[in-house]
Amino acid sequence: MVAVASTNDVDLTLRISRREEEARLGLAQDRMLQLRLALGGHVGEGRLGPPVCVVFEGWDAAGKGGAIKRLVAPLDPRHVRVAGYSKPTSLEKRHHYLWRFWPPLPGWGGMTVFDRSWYGRVLVERVEGFATVPQWQRAYEEINWFEKMLVDDGMIIIKLWMHISHEEQERRFERRANDPLKTWKLGPEDWRNREKRKAYEAAVADMLEKTETPHAPWDLIEAEDKRWARVRTIETVITRIEQGMRREGFEPPTPLADISISD
Repeated sequence: MVAVASTNDVDLTLRISRREEEARLGLAQDRMLQLRLALGGHVGEGRLGPPVCVVFEGWDAAGKGGAIKRLVAPLDPRHVRVAGYSKPTSLEKRHHYLWRFWPPLPGWGGMTVFDRSWYGRVLVERVEGFATVPQWQRAYEEINWFEKMLVDDGMIIIKLWMHISHEEQERRFERRANDPLKTWKLGPEDWRNREKRKAYEAAVADMLEKTETPHAPWDLIEAEDKRWARVRTIETVITRIEQGMRREGFEPPTPLADISISD
C-alpha cells in the first residue's frame, strides 16, 4: 500500500542558520554537479544515464524560484532545462492539456525542471473552473498513466510540493508589494486566489492522495523558512536521483567527500 503524503504532516517550524545553509548547499551543489556529469556521460564510463524530470508545485510565494535557482546554479545550462508554465495559450487550448508538456521532457542523459506542470489541471483549472468537473476528475488517472509511461521508459520523476502557511504567504505578498523590484511577481489574481485557500487546500489534498504512486511519489518541502527549503529541496532531489539511477542499473559515482585525494 502506498503511503499518502499529507500537508498535515509538514513541520513548518523547521529552520536553519545562514551559516548552516551555506555549508549544506555547498556540499549538495557539488554532489548535484557530480551526478549531472555522470548522467550526461561526461565522466565515468561515458554512457548516458536516465533522464531526470523535477516537478515543482506549491503555494504562490512558497519560494519555488529561489529553490530552482539553487538547484540549477552549479549546472552547465547546456545540461539542464528550466521550463516555466502559466495559463495555456490559445493554441495550447486546442490540444489535450498534456500536449504542451511533451517538448521540454528530457531524453536520456538530460534533465528538465518544471516550474509548474500538468498538475495545474487538478489545481488552478479545477478551482477556477477552467476545466469541467469530468475533465479534472479523470485527470488523476491520466496523469498517473502519463508518469508511469515515462518512468517505465527509464525516466526519474521527482515531484515537490512547497508548503507554507496562509499567514506566511500573506507576509511574503506584503513584502513583494512593497519592493519595487519584486512587485512584478504579484498581481490581482494572486490576492484573489488567497480568498480561495480552502478550495485550493481541498484540491491539493486530492492531488497528493490520488497521484501518490510507487513510481512517482511526492516529496513535501517545508518552505516556511526559505533557507531550510532550499537545502531540503536540493538534498531531496539528490536522494531521488540516486535512487532512480540504481533502479535503472546505473550506479551513482562515489561522493567527492568520500574520495581520498593524495599528492
